[in-house]
Amino acid sequence: MSPVSGSPAAGHPTVSSEEWLRARIELLAKEKEFTRHRDELSRQRRALPWVRVDKSYEFEGPAGRETLTQLFGPRSQLLVYHFMFGPDWDAGCKHCSFWADNFDGIPIHLAHRDVTMVAISRAPFTKIEAFRQRMGWRFKWVSSFGSDFNFDYGVSFTRESLAGEGAVHNYTKRNTELTEHAGASVFAKDPRGAVFHTYSTYSRGLDLLNGAYNHLDLVPRGRDEDALDFAQAWVRHHDAYED
Repeated sequence: MSPVSGSPAAGHPTVSSEEWLRARIELLAKEKEFTRHRDELSRQRRALPWVRVDKSYEFEGPAGRETLTQLFGPRSQLLVYHFMFGPDWDAGCKHCSFWADNFDGIPIHLAHRDVTMVAISRAPFTKIEAFRQRMGWRFKWVSSFGSDFNFDYGVSFTRESLAGEGAVHNYTKRNTELTEHAGASVFAKDPRGAVFHTYSTYSRGLDLLNGAYNHLDLVPRGRDEDALDFAQAWVRHHDAYED
C-alpha cells in the first residue's frame, strides 16, 4: 500500500503567528486539564482491588516450559500483551504486529521499574518463533497453547461460546465473530510468591501502548482513518508494505 496522497494544508485556515500563539495557548490549557484527568485515572487504575490467581498456567517459550509465576523473572510486576495468533494461523495478526513494532526498545526500561513485559499467544511456540524472527523482534513471546489462559482473560473464544448472542468481550460488548482478540493484562507478585490479577484492557484501551498512533495524533491529518472501511484497514505487516 502506497502512502496516502494529498496535502494536509488543503482548506485549512492560515493565520498570523500571533493568532496561532493565542489558539495554541488556549489548547494548551485543555491539554493540561486532560493530563491531570489522565493522571487521576491512572491513580484509580492502580487503586483497583486485585484478584488472586490460584489457577495454574504453563507456557512454552525460549526458556522451555514456564509457569505464570516464572514469567515474572526477578520482578514483582508482569505486563502481558495478548497477541492475536491462533493455533491454526500462519502468521500473527497484522494489527497486533503494528503494536508489537513499538515494543523492542522498552523492556529494559520497564525492568528498571520492576516490570517484566511478555507477549502471549495461543499459537504453538514454533509458529511464534518463526514469525518473531521474520519480523526481527527481540521481545519475549511465549505460547499458551493447551492452556486456558487466553480464554480466562477474555481474548480467546471457542466457536461454541460465540453462537447465538455471543460471548462477553471488553466487559460489556458481545463478541459474535472473532475467536481471538487483542488485550493487555497486568499481574503482581507478593514477597511470598502469590500472584494477583490487577488489570486488563482491550480495544481502544490499548491505544496508549502504540507509540506510532500517539505520534500520528500529533500531525495535521492525525490517523487519517475516517474514510476507510475500518480504522486500521491501511495496516500491514511491516515487511508487506509496497514501499
